[in-house]
Amino acid sequence: MDKKEICRKTIASVKQTGQYINKQHNERDNIVIEEKGKHNFVTQVDKTAEQMLVMELSKIIPEAGFIVEEGTNTTKGERYNWIIDPLDGTTNFIHGVFPFAISVALVEGNDPIVGVILELGLDECFYAWKGGGAWKDNNPIEVSKRLTLNDSLIATGFPYTNFSYVENFLDTIDWFMKNSQGLRRLGSAATDIAYVACGRYDGFYEYGLSPWDVAAGIIILSEAGGKSADFSGGDNYLFGGELICTNSRNHEEFVSIIKSLMKKDA
Repeated sequence: MDKKEICRKTIASVKQTGQYINKQHNERDNIVIEEKGKHNFVTQVDKTAEQMLVMELSKIIPEAGFIVEEGTNTTKGERYNWIIDPLDGTTNFIHGVFPFAISVALVEGNDPIVGVILELGLDECFYAWKGGGAWKDNNPIEVSKRLTLNDSLIATGFPYTNFSYVENFLDTIDWFMKNSQGLRRLGSAATDIAYVACGRYDGFYEYGLSPWDVAAGIIILSEAGGKSADFSGGDNYLFGGELICTNSRNHEEFVSIIKSLMKKDA
């Protein structure tokens, strides 16, 4: 399998879908909004974008299945599956606030091997394939070199449907406000992870995530020299709903703080 060529074709499909989303964003006053759950929204743009991606990605690897946010295709592949978030940051999109992004990953089993994130506000495309390094718009990227959390700028995402750990989460906000160079919340997990990969952020954490939020970012971050973990420091982060991303250098400290404050067992 030529992962580089698959990545190139994936980028083309993602950018084509991005053109559609941008057009709809400029005309968003006419968008019909549905509520999947409290404060969890979907629009026809999400669904149409997902359908476009499924159609184009099916041509790249016909035998691959799909794990998609809006359920427009439920076919599962035996070896390969595409994991798709057609519009990560739908609430931002609805309100006309950037960032929002398309996130597409190809996984072999549970292992992401190709990832593409197109952030539509700045029109930046982050991508990687296993063993090929991490890239942004044809330029190689790598994580930051900051050694400690005290020197780090950290990103997070606020819970909006799952409040089971909210008190613990507020403890982490308090800690990072006092012990880092700042805490940011953009509203797009895919963008947050891409920003760790290119060195803009030095770490990211969030719970209540789905695989389509993180799959592309995980491979991009890894190829950029970063590390991922769940809140216990383990590797159940693709489907486990919680994720820590670091620049590797501050990884042990970051995991230790999250494990302690989120009350996760070792």
